[in-house]
Amino acid sequence: MTTPSSMLPGIDKHHTDRRRYPHGVAFMDGQYLPMSEAKISVLDWGLLHSDATYDTVHVWNGRFFRMDLHINRFFSGMERLRMTIPYNREKLISILSDCVALSGHKSAYVEMICTRGSSPTFSRDPRQAENQLIAFAIPFGSVANKEQLERGLHVAISDTIRIPPQSVDPTIKNYHWLDLVKGLFDAYDKGAETALIVDTNGNLAEGPGFNVFIVKRGALKTPEFGVLPGITRRTVIELCAELGFSVDAADVSPRELRAADEVFITSTAGGIMPVTNVDGAPVACGQVGSVTRRLMDLYWQKHEDPAWSTAVVYP
Repeated sequence: MTTPSSMLPGIDKHHTDRRRYPHGVAFMDGQYLPMSEAKISVLDWGLLHSDATYDTVHVWNGRFFRMDLHINRFFSGMERLRMTIPYNREKLISILSDCVALSGHKSAYVEMICTRGSSPTFSRDPRQAENQLIAFAIPFGSVANKEQLERGLHVAISDTIRIPPQSVDPTIKNYHWLDLVKGLFDAYDKGAETALIVDTNGNLAEGPGFNVFIVKRGALKTPEFGVLPGITRRTVIELCAELGFSVDAADVSPRELRAADEVFITSTAGGIMPVTNVDGAPVACGQVGSVTRRLMDLYWQKHEDPAWSTAVVYP
């Protein structure tokens, strides 16, 4: 497998303006490319029909966090969507590691994608499509910026209803985000920074790329129905067991969220992120709570633990 000349320092291929793209490395069609050269066909079902699954893992201080769990979920999603790639899990891990190592990033957002691909004859039969793997590593980006992490996010609850799990299984990561995007615009219209949307029963579901937790009298609760069981969500549940906090996965109503002592959201893109304002009103006293802070501190400590993280080998 060769690395194109455009990967070499100081050499820019063609006339692509790379300032329009994040600095990073992608893997497509058996080769490593600058992000500016990673393209898919306009006939790919991933574009035409959102027919794709993906997973995202992050690298922090040169270490992948919970890589095995992300790889397991990615392969499970492909199997359930009847997709295949010509690489086993060990080779995929090697590809992701190479993307990070070639990029040089010590903190990175690393994504693996399998699209349905396209049919050589433009057939509408998905069985005839040639599935495609895409992987890339770009600089780490968080749902919340530094200021928001310190003072807490401002969130609005949208009445947009999450796609029912009977229609699209939310436990398989997918790009069916129009409901989440609509929720974001609802939140922006209310002066908030991000959104939570509700499930078909009117209870909280999730936000664009994150799960939500509430804390009431020292006990935690997170929505269970119609949500992606995120890896960071799972990590919080495990950290709660370590710290002795009780946590329950069950329905959470908007009223419970507004009456909570603490609220935080969780995502691979940002970890554990506090929420201090909901629908324009402060959560409790409007400050980041002690339970949230303890979980945040322990979460980032685990990034150095070899039982939870894997070192990237840089050239």
